[in-house]
Amino acid sequence: MRPLLKAGMVASGYVAAGLVASAAVAIRVANTNPADDLASSGMYAFGDSFLFLAVFAVVSLVPTGAALWFLRPYRRFWGAVAAVGLGVAATGLCAAVLFGVGRHAMTPSPLATWAAFSVLRILVAPLLALAFLVCGVLSPFRFARAACLAAAVTEAAVSAYGGFTWFVPLFLERPWMYPH
Repeated sequence: MRPLLKAGMVASGYVAAGLVASAAVAIRVANTNPADDLASSGMYAFGDSFLFLAVFAVVSLVPTGAALWFLRPYRRFWGAVAAVGLGVAATGLCAAVLFGVGRHAMTPSPLATWAAFSVLRILVAPLLALAFLVCGVLSPFRFARAACLAAAVTEAAVSAYGGFTWFVPLFLERPWMYPH
């Protein structure tokens, strides 16, 4: 298969992923009460952006997998992917540690500010875990495969930490323990 045809297939896959993500946001907007949207426009805008990103990331795994399949013979590419994957996974661990240490800071401090920003990195961890998993599965070289799978496991752990920290207290909260 010609390289131009391969690139066209991958590019059309990304365009299709963008269209599917746009449709998901359009469906969400159509099912939202306009008064609620106006009352909390910033929150809805962030939610729409996050929904678009999440749907696009999941749907674009198909063209990304195709691109990675086409790049299988290139050892230098897989070495770079492995190095980037391990580096990005290290930032996820740093964000989780920073959030864990700095989230209880009482006074405004640089640590509390960095902890607040680390939430954004933790929110991206599930998408990165999927991406590194796809890279690890498709890598033909042992080191790159191991590095990408290690990065995927690390990102999954960061995702689990975020989910545990944010959602478990919601389910375990007992209303009778906090009198009005």
